Formats: sequence, C-alpha cells, structure tokens
Amino acid sequence: MRLPHENVATVLVDPRVLADVEIALMELDLRLWPVQTAPICLDGPRAAFQIRRRMLEQKRGAWDLAADWVPVWISFGESWRSGDDPLPWAAHKTLWRILEEYADHVRYQKRLGGVRPLDVPEERVS
Repeated sequence: MRLPHENVATVLVDPRVLADVEIALMELDLRLWPVQTAPICLDGPRAAFQIRRRMLEQKRGAWDLAADWVPVWISFGESWRSGDDPLPWAAHKTLWRILEEYADHVRYQKRLGGVRPLDVPEERVS
C-alpha cells in the first residue's frame, strides 16, 4: 500500500520574486512551500541543497543562472480537491499558467511529484 502523499510541483524560484509568486499562487488556492523550511523536512537546508543541485545537474548548464534560487514545492489547496479523486486538469493548467507568467524567474519541469502531506497549520480561535 502506498503511503499518504501530496502532489506537488518542484520549482526553483528567483528569490527576488519569491513573495510575488507566493501571493499569485495564494490567490488561486495554490501553496508555496520553501523546501528549506517545509514542515516535512528533518534537515530542510540539506534537502533544499540536494533538490537544487539535482535539478541543475539534470539540465547540464541550461539552468546555471538558478544556482542560488530557492527550491520550493507548490501544492494544491482544498478547493482543488474532491475527496480521493485525482487532481482535475484545471488545477494543473492553472499552476502551469501562473508559472509561465514568471518564466524568467522560475525553472521547473512540467510534471508533479509526490511528497508526504504538507499540512497547513490551523489558526487558533480564542
């Protein structure tokens, strides 16, 4: 049996536009998680380094400008989910469209991977 997982896009983001990308995604119920501080990483800085390095090496120099960019996971909020059904294609299209708007400041492969569930902390109501 497969362990619980969450579909995410792994993206390198130019730190100069990280906040702008995050806000654009939030408006569409997409969540940006810097790998370095993601709650599922025991050693976030190491995981971020390894992911960045692997992504850069796979492109054999084509992405060298992203050598100091921030590796992030982008996940899908509740509005995109329907129980255990797969993510709708509209969710995929929306994510790729937003990333295309920042094409000069992001690097990614157009596919999703899986990570342990990234739980959003709930606000305490007093």
